[in-house]
Amino acid sequence: MKKLLVVAMILLSAEVSLAAEQPHLLQEMIAHDQAVSIPELARLGVMDAVQPLDRVAALSGETRIIEGVELSPSEIFSLEAALSKQVEEGFELKLPDEELPESDLPLTFNNKVEYFVRYFQTGGRKSFSKWLSRSERFIPMMCKVLKEKGLPEDLVYLAMIESGFYPHAYSVAAAVGPWQFMSGTGKRYSLRINSWIDERRDPLKSTVAAALYLKELYALFNNDWYLAAAGYNAGENKIMRAISRYNSRDFWELSKGSYLKRETKDYVPKLLAAAIIAKEPAKYGFADVAYLPPIEFDTVTVASRTDLELVAKICDVPYETIKGLNPELRRWTTPPDYPDYQLKIPKGKKSVFEAGYAAIPADKRFTEKIEYTRYRAKKRDTLVSIAKRFGTTTSTLEELNHLGKHRRLQGRTLTIPIMMSSAAESTAKASSKPAVTAKTEKTFNKYYTVKKGDTLASLARRFNVSASILSAWNNIRTKVALRPGKRIIVAKYVEKKGGMESAEDNG
Repeated sequence: MKKLLVVAMILLSAEVSLAAEQPHLLQEMIAHDQAVSIPELARLGVMDAVQPLDRVAALSGETRIIEGVELSPSEIFSLEAALSKQVEEGFELKLPDEELPESDLPLTFNNKVEYFVRYFQTGGRKSFSKWLSRSERFIPMMCKVLKEKGLPEDLVYLAMIESGFYPHAYSVAAAVGPWQFMSGTGKRYSLRINSWIDERRDPLKSTVAAALYLKELYALFNNDWYLAAAGYNAGENKIMRAISRYNSRDFWELSKGSYLKRETKDYVPKLLAAAIIAKEPAKYGFADVAYLPPIEFDTVTVASRTDLELVAKICDVPYETIKGLNPELRRWTTPPDYPDYQLKIPKGKKSVFEAGYAAIPADKRFTEKIEYTRYRAKKRDTLVSIAKRFGTTTSTLEELNHLGKHRRLQGRTLTIPIMMSSAAESTAKASSKPAVTAKTEKTFNKYYTVKKGDTLASLARRFNVSASILSAWNNIRTKVALRPGKRIIVAKYVEKKGGMESAEDNG
C-alpha cells in the first residue's frame, strides 16, 4: 500500500510539472498546425479536470480569430478532431433508437455521427447556434441553385461545416468564402480572384461553382455522396488513392485506415450531424435560435467602374448595406476591368437605381481615392527614386513626412500616398523590390513533417504550390530525396489589415 502511495505521489508530481509548461507547448503545437493526439493532450495536462467535450470547447479554434476575421469550422475542429479518435479507440457510444429527419442526402446515425451531434449540443453549441442563425439568410438562395443543378438541396449543410455560412471566412490554408474554395479550384470554376474582387466570397457565384464541382465528384465516385463530400475536403485524387489502397468504395471502411487525414475522416460524420440537427433544431435543444431573415436583392448592370458610395446614395441606403450585399468586392468600387458588372442592391430598389444611375455621366460615377502605405527606406533610396516608384512627387513626400533640408532617409519609415485606381499596380511594383517592407504585414509559415514516401512533387500537388517554390522556401534541391521526420515549409501567409493572404498571391 505504501509503495502504491509513493508511485501515485510521483505521478502527481510529474503531472503538475507538465501542466506548468502546458500553455507554451500547446501554443507551439497550434502555431505549427501540428496534430495533437489524445496521449499528447493527456501529457500536457489538459485532459484531467474537465469532461472531454467541455475541454474541447476550451481548446476550440474559436479563440484563434485574427483581426476579427472568423476562422472556418474546419479550423475550429483542428484540436477537437484529435479527441474524436476516441470513437474508434473504444469510446463506444450507446446508439439510441433515433428517427432521422427526411433528407435528399442518405443520412446515417452511427457512433461517429452521434459524437458530433453531442459536440454541437455541448462544447460547440455557441458556434453551431451562430451557424444556425446565419443559415436562413443563405439557405433559400443556395438550395435554389443546388436544385437547378440537379443536386440534393441538403448539400447546403456542407457550406455550414465549411464556413458557418460566413462569406468572409478565411482558413489558414487560404481557403475562402462560404464554400471554402482554394484559389486554384475557384479559378477552375470561373471565379474571378484578384486585388479588386474575390468571387469565392460571393454566396451566389460560389454556390454555382460548388454545385459544378460536387456534381463532378459525384459522377467520379459512382454516385456516392459520402465519397464526393470526402473528395471535396481532401481532393479527388486523395480519395481515389485511398480506394485503390484499401480496395473499397465504402467511406466508413476507408475511414478505418491510416491513409486519410483525421479531418477527412471526420468530415462526413460532421456533415451528417449538422444536417440532422439543422433540419430539426428544436429536437436537439436549439429552439431559441434567432434566425436572420433570408437575403433578398435585385441585380443591376453597372456599365463601368462605379463607387459603391454612389450606389448607396442613389438607393438611399447606408454604404454598408451595398458592401454587405456584395462581399466579393474587396474595395470601395466595382472592378475596373469588369464591364457590365452585375451588382446586387436591396430588393425593390432596381427602378430607382437605374433611373438615377442613367442620369449621372460616366466620368462622374467614379472618383479617384488616395490610400496610404508605409515604406522603410534603404541605403540607396533617394526621395526621387521613392516618389518615382510609388507614382507620387518629392514635395508630397516631404510634406507628409515632415522632411527638412538635412534629412537622412535610410532606416526611416515613410508614409506613402497611393492613388487607389493604380494601387494594385503600385503595390505589385513595390513588392517586387526587396527594399520594400510593410509595417502592417507579418509573414506566417505553415509546416509539414515529411513522412515516408513523400516527394517534393507529391507535396507540391498536395499543398497546391509549385515544386520550385517548395524547394526555394526550404533550400532543398529538387532531385534530393526528402528525409522522413524533417519539418518543411509548405505554405506562407501574409497578415494584412484584418485577414490572411497567401504569400504567393502577394508576389
